[in-house]
Amino acid sequence: MKKLVFSLLCLFFIVGTVGLISAAGSKEEAGDGLHIVIATDATWPPMEFVDEGSKEIIGFDIDLMAAIAKAGGFTYEFKNTAWDGIFAGLRAGKYDAVMSSVTITEERQKEMDFSKPYINAGQILVVPEKTKGVSTLQDMKGMTVAAQIGTTGAFEIEKIDGVELKTYDEIGLAFEDLVNGRIDGVVADTPVAADFALQSDNYKGKLKIVGEPFTEEYYGIAVQKGNTKVLDAINAGLDGVIGTDAYAKVEKEWLR
Repeated sequence: MKKLVFSLLCLFFIVGTVGLISAAGSKEEAGDGLHIVIATDATWPPMEFVDEGSKEIIGFDIDLMAAIAKAGGFTYEFKNTAWDGIFAGLRAGKYDAVMSSVTITEERQKEMDFSKPYINAGQILVVPEKTKGVSTLQDMKGMTVAAQIGTTGAFEIEKIDGVELKTYDEIGLAFEDLVNGRIDGVVADTPVAADFALQSDNYKGKLKIVGEPFTEEYYGIAVQKGNTKVLDAINAGLDGVIGTDAYAKVEKEWLR
């Protein structure tokens, strides 16, 4: 009986030891691949926001990162993080990157590194769905085009002879007048335009975005200064996505 108990104990020890080795091996193998933790402030539709039904973070940036990671050969996760302090958290190493409609600026480039630009989120023109033959501001001569007062969009409209500028304190009021036929077009940041024209239940199917952004405001993915491993992986993924059907699919889903 003692021999049997001893034999069973030995077997248990051997099996347990093999299990520990196997677990350690699995953990080591899992660590071989690059896993990137990304902060995002999910309050900026249609770029990143929380779906009311599923409570999941969705949007242009979220879908684009899925394509980037696939092309770049790494895994990732998003952490919903308040904008206030999001860059301080990056500097402190709480996460590896920030993808949250971050405009690349000279000032920010002093504090963090940026990926290659992945979208020009500059000013763009929105018109009623029924409007034909319009793709630029120049095509709006003889018409009234609105923008929020004091914005780049308002300044761009003022440059076009023959286009009447109407300004609003809030851009939402401009879109309301556009839907109701009081004005002929609205100029706004590309993500803002997409949110009103494509995602809003009140305006969906009634408005459309035309042409391309005509000012430059490029978004990039921020990483901790000097973290070339993460930056190189993200840029490699971007190289495999920008200009492809994968990018066009994400753009069509959220911005067109």
